[in-house]
Amino acid sequence: MDRAMPDSPHRRQLTVDVRRMGSGVVVAPSGELDHHSADRLQESLNACVADGRYRIVIDCSGLEFCDSTGLNVLLTTRMEVEAAGGQVHLSGMRPIVARVLEITGAGAVFSVHETLAEALAALPAD
Repeated sequence: MDRAMPDSPHRRQLTVDVRRMGSGVVVAPSGELDHHSADRLQESLNACVADGRYRIVIDCSGLEFCDSTGLNVLLTTRMEVEAAGGQVHLSGMRPIVARVLEITGAGAVFSVHETLAEALAALPAD
């Protein structure tokens, strides 16, 4: 299956929804996470960290694609949050995104959960 080109009308733009849930925050990117859109996710994650939110669940159920730039955003955020004593969990991985983590070995450094509810339950309580 060919991916649509960046300027193609068939390319699904990345949107990012951020919502507080209990002791953490859920960041839900939706669409294609690539070198054209990674800044949008990075800005949202940076805002969470700047706000002192170090318990982050990234709900990947809406991601249709993730390239190496998107993966670097996830990895960088994980390192920054863990350095501050926090945690980053991933949930709802679609097979195409899970494959990127598998191929690169990045899946071994993340806590990955089948569902958002499982990821939220894994966050430490206040």
